[in-house]
Amino acid sequence: MTDCALSNCDFRGLIEKTRNYHYFVESEKVTEELLRELVDYARLAPSTSNMNMQPLRYLLSCDEERNEAIFDTLAWQGYLRGWGGPIKGVKPTGYIVVLGDKTVCSSYVADQGIVAQSILLGATHNGLGGCIAAKVQRRKLREALDLPTRYEILLVVAIGKPGEEIVLEPQEVGADGYGWHDEAGNYHLPKRSLDSVILKY
Repeated sequence: MTDCALSNCDFRGLIEKTRNYHYFVESEKVTEELLRELVDYARLAPSTSNMNMQPLRYLLSCDEERNEAIFDTLAWQGYLRGWGGPIKGVKPTGYIVVLGDKTVCSSYVADQGIVAQSILLGATHNGLGGCIAAKVQRRKLREALDLPTRYEILLVVAIGKPGEEIVLEPQEVGADGYGWHDEAGNYHLPKRSLDSVILKY
């Protein structure tokens, strides 16, 4: 096993670059092989479910028609003020739909969040990016994908080649967390300071 410290791995850099992207390079296609690799990372992630039941399942899409059907069920406008989501030319080119198999167990605790972050870290490692979407029109998506009712739709991770730079900014006390795009197209994302999130009692 490689010692990350000895191989000069920049873990903080990986974390800082792993963002929810809003614009993608649609001409750069995502392959099914790459999506399978990302799910492979996800399945190896720690689990909060009891007895290592591993109830999560994944549906992959890199087909344009299916991608469009998934895209239409995501509430992109929730991420930026006054923004309806990516337009043609800057949309993601792959999706991983994270599902819970209700025949295995009925509660997934925090597993979907853990695997979503694992998928994004893997995407960043491969020179790609993504966006975690939890606001999903679940009934519409279930019908579009013809999913059996045994599978609960937990969230969707969009994958693609990032078409923007994301700049982390210090968040002022009392300010909201909304980001903004500058004239160059860079997205500025406020983040609370370390001292402000560590409580002392």
